[in-house]
Amino acid sequence: MMLNSSEKFPTPDATEHFVEQINEQLSQGIFDAENSQLLEGMVEALADKRGLVRLSLVEAFGKIGQPAVPFLVEALTHHSNPVVRRSSAKALAKIRQPDTISHLIGAMVKDEDTVVRSSAAGALAGIGSAALPALLEVIAGEYPEPVKGQATWAIARAGVEAVEPLHLALKSDKTDIRLAALEGIAKIAEEHGDELSQNAILSVLQDDDLEVRLEAIASLSRFPSQVALPKLIPLLEDDNLEVVQRAILALGKLGEPEVLPILQAKLAEKREGIAQFVKIAISQLKCR
Repeated sequence: MMLNSSEKFPTPDATEHFVEQINEQLSQGIFDAENSQLLEGMVEALADKRGLVRLSLVEAFGKIGQPAVPFLVEALTHHSNPVVRRSSAKALAKIRQPDTISHLIGAMVKDEDTVVRSSAAGALAGIGSAALPALLEVIAGEYPEPVKGQATWAIARAGVEAVEPLHLALKSDKTDIRLAALEGIAKIAEEHGDELSQNAILSVLQDDDLEVRLEAIASLSRFPSQVALPKLIPLLEDDNLEVVQRAILALGKLGEPEVLPILQAKLAEKREGIAQFVKIAISQLKCR
């Protein structure tokens, strides 16, 4: 049974004193992680209106680790106060335990509070590759687009250790899963210069699914220019108008001055909307 925060901490000063005691015990190595009443009190203190107090408690939970998980999961799942649920998800993000994945997924897809959902997504991203199967199930499932968007966001931030399962997901027959995998692979390629990830994206530039193809083209703007330019420039002559538009925007984002004459030549393009996209790309180049 969770303690009532108004009874446990009747004043802000009482909460602050409690948090100071917790931090002092942790710094001295004398915190009793088996004291359930103490951990319940910490959870209830997450209702404090002061962000710095809640942050201090979240950091403390991160130091406590596994013993705090059942109390945080209970609060995330059942607490009536959304502020407590939000901070519980953030505390679980510090602990990064795979056995919390199902609870975090539940919060991400079901909680009525948008901050709770985004905090749960952040915790899932922190867990990394272990959370990918559950996140991909959300992508493939019958969930609202905002929920799928948060799952995609988490997948994209799962880290370089997720590269192999993401490559497998890129071969899925489901477009939503492949798009989410592309986002994650592109981020890994950008941040780590991973050649395998770059090649995986290059391999779907001529994909049969236009949506996948367009996302792959957009991803090239995050690549080194020596890799992206030889792939993007030929796409300016593609028969598909959307492909040409996406390639133009990617060239603008790359910011390489050498493509300016190529883009300027496309201003004479007669196909609808191309010249307007070229102007946007040129303005991006000139702003760099």
